[in-house]
Amino acid sequence: MKQRLVVLLGALMMVMLAACGGGDDSGDAGGDTTLQIGLWDENLKDVIDQNIARFEEENPGVTVEVTYTPWADYWTKLRTNLAGGGGPDVFWMNGPNIYQYASSGLIKDIQPFIDEEDLDTTVFNDSLVELYTYEDSMYGLPTFLDTIGLFYNKALFDEAGVDYPTADWTWDDLEEAAEQLTDEEKGQYGYIAFNSEQAGYYNLILQNGGYIISDDKTTSGMGSPEALEAMEWMQMMLDQMYSPSIQTQIETEPNQIFGSRKAAMLPNISVNTPYLYEMLGDDLGIAPLPAGKEKAAIVHGLSWVMNAQTEHEELAWKLMKSLTDEEAGKLMAESGFSIPAYKGTEDAWVESIPGLDLQVFIDTLEFGVPYPVSEQTAEWQTIEQTEIESALLGNQPLDEALKKVEEGMNEILAEEQADE
Repeated sequence: MKQRLVVLLGALMMVMLAACGGGDDSGDAGGDTTLQIGLWDENLKDVIDQNIARFEEENPGVTVEVTYTPWADYWTKLRTNLAGGGGPDVFWMNGPNIYQYASSGLIKDIQPFIDEEDLDTTVFNDSLVELYTYEDSMYGLPTFLDTIGLFYNKALFDEAGVDYPTADWTWDDLEEAAEQLTDEEKGQYGYIAFNSEQAGYYNLILQNGGYIISDDKTTSGMGSPEALEAMEWMQMMLDQMYSPSIQTQIETEPNQIFGSRKAAMLPNISVNTPYLYEMLGDDLGIAPLPAGKEKAAIVHGLSWVMNAQTEHEELAWKLMKSLTDEEAGKLMAESGFSIPAYKGTEDAWVESIPGLDLQVFIDTLEFGVPYPVSEQTAEWQTIEQTEIESALLGNQPLDEALKKVEEGMNEILAEEQADE
């Protein structure tokens, strides 16, 4: 009787241990395992489906389920699920949030996986590798990127007899062309001084030799003379009415102003190319951003990250690699959606809109600068956007606004350092 009881207890213990397997993937490949992935843009559904089919074929018994959550709800839903011990195994991450999710322990440090396999991360765009590295560890594998170029309307240039922008253009050339292309009677502007950090003033500050945040994430550069000078140039373009006012940009989205042929030039993100081409067709042209004291353009992009509490970390890691490998890069390029982060796979994207020089964006990566982030990016960007918009609307001097941004930003950065 006692021997039978020992056997029963032993069997029960084995069942309990199997049920509590947690992160052990030893049986995943041969059993029924479901991985969950999360993202927000259904425009990539075909690409995601093709990558999943490839992964499932290479990993029999594993099913990948996808949840698309609209951008407006994505981050709130994600944080709520992760905080409750749930959430997808693998999901999209952007630059402004990476440090916060990494420092909060919500996503897994993937550097040990990279080191164990000696995975070559140099295959990814350098700016994105830097962007998704936190405290010397990578937390995301880049999937696609975007950078900034100068979109222009060829027809409006032709009508005004103005030469198209070239790679040699400077701010002076841009200003001169904007003046010639501005026609008050037609309600036509030469340029849109875009009130956007990523597509607008970040680039101007960098081109003027300034910086947004120091490399060690401890100091704001928004109160520097270089930043003020860059913002004053933007203010001049507004004051001269070469650009629609900030109030006009609030009332009518700049893409719509440009797409309705009311402006000749617009600095904007590469991912907007298909949308702008749909509006302007063959009248659309693209050139590099004009240089200030130097050439510079913001580079951003998304990565796949792993839920820190996933029960299937080995399979999740395999999936991350599959979603970001060379074949995934080629599929991304062929879709025309955006520039793949995997170097050397961008040819199909460059050719995705015949007659449009998309190579401009690839060449721009040579002087690209990673999107500026820290642990509390959203907090200091709220201050930045509020104060800068107020100044550009004429409610306060630019120098006072930038000093407020610098002070608020430095206070937040100091708190981040104190919490470490």
